[in-house]
Amino acid sequence: MNRELNLRIVIKPETPHNENERIKALQDLNILDTLEEDAYDQLTLIASQICDVPIALITLVDTNRQWFKSHHGLKVRETPREIAFCAHAINKPEEILVVEDATKDERFNDNPLSTNAPNVIFYAGAPLNTSEGFCLGTLCVIDNEPKKLSNSQQVALKALADQVIAQLELRRKNLILIENIKIMEQLNHDIDVFSYQLSHDLQTPLRGILSIVDFLKEDDADGISISIGEKIGQIENRARYGLALVKSTIEYAKISKANLVFSEFKLEDTAKLVFANLVNAGNVKLELVYCDQIVRTSEHAIQVVFQNLMTNSLKFNDKDRCIISISLKMENNRILIDYKDNGPGISKKFKNKIFEIFETLNTKSENSTGIGLAIVKTVLNKLSGHIRLMHSEIGKGIHFKIELPLEILKKNNE
Repeated sequence: MNRELNLRIVIKPETPHNENERIKALQDLNILDTLEEDAYDQLTLIASQICDVPIALITLVDTNRQWFKSHHGLKVRETPREIAFCAHAINKPEEILVVEDATKDERFNDNPLSTNAPNVIFYAGAPLNTSEGFCLGTLCVIDNEPKKLSNSQQVALKALADQVIAQLELRRKNLILIENIKIMEQLNHDIDVFSYQLSHDLQTPLRGILSIVDFLKEDDADGISISIGEKIGQIENRARYGLALVKSTIEYAKISKANLVFSEFKLEDTAKLVFANLVNAGNVKLELVYCDQIVRTSEHAIQVVFQNLMTNSLKFNDKDRCIISISLKMENNRILIDYKDNGPGISKKFKNKIFEIFETLNTKSENSTGIGLAIVKTVLNKLSGHIRLMHSEIGKGIHFKIELPLEILKKNNE
């Protein structure tokens, strides 16, 4: 009966003018009714010690209640909003609400929290204001007898409240990050599924076309006229180009989202391994200059780079003997790799175009998809490096310069 009487005569707090937005900001934190956390409990402990009070709370004012994220010196976790001191405090987010003696304050002298347990006589609440300007609650300190706070104690209480809001803001950013990671993981999964389906859907009919072409060429080779034979050859070339395009596109998609693992390796070993897997004929030479050093970067990424560059050198070679040269040096905290061949070269007017996806200078080749150098550029970007075409003349070979962050560890002979 007394409690009902107190509820009738207590002065209820006003509702903030931005209440709907404030409640949404609070709910977006996804913190209400969560478990206790040491990061918040340490702040209420410090607040109680600085202000020399038995109770310190981190309160969040919800729609119909105030809920305590941390409750030092108090066992309950929430109270009704209509009797909450903190519900008054959030209406003046620019200042600390200090009630030195609730028995002499008409707003609280008949408040059940003052007349009954926990017997709030002294109260000081520093507002918890978000960066958007929403007051979510307070960091408050409570005593069972009248009290005053010094200026330094009030400053310290406000500083601790700022730390509480910093924790809450960090929590919100982490939630956003986690949500974005989940979205990206789902997108990556969808891309994998789509890539597999695309590869299957596109390669199957192209392989079917090539099978028919092979059948026609083998079954009725003598009866095929020259003109029809040329058309069949064109069909075969376009089908093979389609297959190469699908495979290269899938590789580009995988490289673009791949996580790179760093390790220590010798550059010359990686170059020799890639070269050995690509070259079968004896009319190709690999020259390595100052590559006998151990570097720390992604070996898989460097393999991809060398594989695409060497593949182009072999594909477009117009000399009796293909010569590939790779040299390594350090300069200005960068690893510099020069890649050269003695092929047909590239006009400098195509200096930037060649690194764009699907751009190719050889439209007649069924194997030239215009993706290889785009893959190289993407991989190097993921390593915080880049590649550029140096001076190159038609007929005098290609010269690429690759730059990577310097992570040379030691010479091979050390």
